[in-house]
Amino acid sequence: MAPKRTTVRDLRRHNRSLLLSKLYFDGPLSRHELSQLTGLSAATVSNVTGELSDERLIIEAGLVESDGGRPRVLLRVDPGYGHVVGVDIGETGVKVELFDLAMTRLGAVDHPLPSVTSDPAAVVDQVTSGLWEVLSQAGVGAASVLGVGIGVPGTVEQGDHVLVHAPTVGWDAVALEELLRAGGIDLPLYIDNGAKTQGQGEMWFGGGRGAKHAVIVLMGSGVGAAVVTDGVTYRGSTSSAGEWGHTTIVYGGQECRCGSHGCLEAYIGAAAILERYRKARGGRPAPGDDEQAQLAAVVEAADKSKAAARVLEDTAGYLGAGLANLINLFNPERIVVGGWAGLAVGEGQLGKIREVTAAHALSHPFGQTSIELGLLGADAVAIGAATLPVAALLEQGGDRRQVPDTTPRKRTTTSFDAA
Repeated sequence: MAPKRTTVRDLRRHNRSLLLSKLYFDGPLSRHELSQLTGLSAATVSNVTGELSDERLIIEAGLVESDGGRPRVLLRVDPGYGHVVGVDIGETGVKVELFDLAMTRLGAVDHPLPSVTSDPAAVVDQVTSGLWEVLSQAGVGAASVLGVGIGVPGTVEQGDHVLVHAPTVGWDAVALEELLRAGGIDLPLYIDNGAKTQGQGEMWFGGGRGAKHAVIVLMGSGVGAAVVTDGVTYRGSTSSAGEWGHTTIVYGGQECRCGSHGCLEAYIGAAAILERYRKARGGRPAPGDDEQAQLAAVVEAADKSKAAARVLEDTAGYLGAGLANLINLFNPERIVVGGWAGLAVGEGQLGKIREVTAAHALSHPFGQTSIELGLLGADAVAIGAATLPVAALLEQGGDRRQVPDTTPRKRTTTSFDAA
């Protein structure tokens, strides 16, 4: 196949994307710094930043002294240019959050689901109502929303019809995007696996920032992971890569919700932890109205309850063995443990987790790997989901709903830092 010919439009979009991304992640920066960091010429930087400024995507952010010349104008992405929504469809509830482009949270709602295997229509109702609620909370109109990112349990099959395969919640090829459209949402939608959205959030703003090779672990009701290689999330042939929770850790072991036996999730998922605690107490469950409250009670009881301490220690052991597998398979420089259950367990057990991981991983790659807790808290999936429309904005070099004028414009100056 002949290579695709690069057009002037392709080059222009590339330059816009490159400069916009650099300003988003590393700004504020001067035009001079942008040229040095990107390798683009002074004229190109001046022209492109002029376009982005005219479109109000970027704004001035003060001055910085230069070497003997005029102070240079600093530029940054305008946080108020638009808004993004992040949705976390979990197994026990739906979380919807609204952000500006600086990822400042402007509104949030959290709706519980009646059952782990909730009907997709009920979930769609919660997403739809949650979207209008957060917009109302912030006094923001739908026209300013660049897109809605959604993290879901299970595998997301991208194509003409976005299908969600999530056997642990009873979803088989659910056409989620079509259901959301039928529910009245006409904004751009971006749907991905929740572990992968958490992974992107932690890589952009949290515990994975600065790493090129990392694994971001999600440990909640379910268990998953985002594997990042050379800065890119590994997806596999059909985007199901990262189902770490359904790797076998005990041959012929406990039954998992997926229908198999011995899966890691059957030992470190929240339900598994709580079930071990219940058995250790002669059938008495942990107090609390939901899994998060019950697990918090187990963690709180660990200082005075041998049963709670033992359950958490065992969980750290299973988790450490699972992390060792990740190290041996992927050789990451960093592993970030996240998810509400991962953070709850990891806060008091991180030393034990590292110890067990060291005992089961090959020593050389283990010595090159750091194991840390996530920095985005229990909202990491929703925050990561909200980055999906931001990523599209950066990749396109602008809002895809507004195609900028491509007619070359004569500019009055090519100075880097003209005000």
